[in-house]
Amino acid sequence: MSNSRTDILLLDTHVWVWLINGDNKLKSSASLPLIEDAGKRDALKVLIMSVWEIGMLVSKGRLDLGMNVYEWVNKALTAPGISLLSLSPEVALESADLPDSFHGDPVDRLLVASARNSNSIIVTRDHRILNYGKTKHVRVIEA
Repeated sequence: MSNSRTDILLLDTHVWVWLINGDNKLKSSASLPLIEDAGKRDALKVLIMSVWEIGMLVSKGRLDLGMNVYEWVNKALTAPGISLLSLSPEVALESADLPDSFHGDPVDRLLVASARNSNSIIVTRDHRILNYGKTKHVRVIEA
């Protein structure tokens, strides 16, 4: 999917971690130039639930950030071009009533509903979200 010079990109949690940590998974992705362009336009968003998800992954030992999680999140939220996308009651309700069938992971449902509500494009490598994008109910770019 192509994006225009005005589109907002909403980073899935893993893409945000890859971007901040300079992970090779993102360096070899065709989406990196789009992410860099959006960053220059202050058009990169991260869902508040991604902060929670990172905290949960670290507390369960499933993610090692190489530093204290609070320090990492502070650094990641002050990176140029990135801002936090909060949740609204409309997004919370829409996440419970997405069109067609979408799986039950609450964070993914909130991510999709947030992208729809803010007319953003989700950048992800999650195949369930990418497949849902094929329904045209949400715009997606593969990371």
